[in-house]
Amino acid sequence: MSIHLRPIERRVLAMRDSGMDDAEIGRRIRKSPQRVSAIAEWAALPGRGVARSQDGVLSPLQTRVVAMRAEGQSHAEIGRRLRRGEHFVRQVEGLAHFRQYLDLLG
Repeated sequence: MSIHLRPIERRVLAMRDSGMDDAEIGRRIRKSPQRVSAIAEWAALPGRGVARSQDGVLSPLQTRVVAMRAEGQSHAEIGRRLRRGEHFVRQVEGLAHFRQYLDLLG
């Protein structure tokens, strides 16, 4: 079982692994058996339960903000273009640089 699933997904899968049927699980978590089945199916979809790559890859927003800053645009200008505040843009840029720094460490 993966730690990257939502709590309800982990709970449903754990109950299924212990041998409970969907009707019993549904009764315990106050969901219909059909809903329990759907939750279990969603948890098994590709990409669920898999950690996102944290190897220095920036999010699209972080990439764009860093590129705009490299072009010489101010935080305020970027904020206006992205319809965000200047403080938000500063945070995004800072987190992008921090993520790149962590990648350099290792």
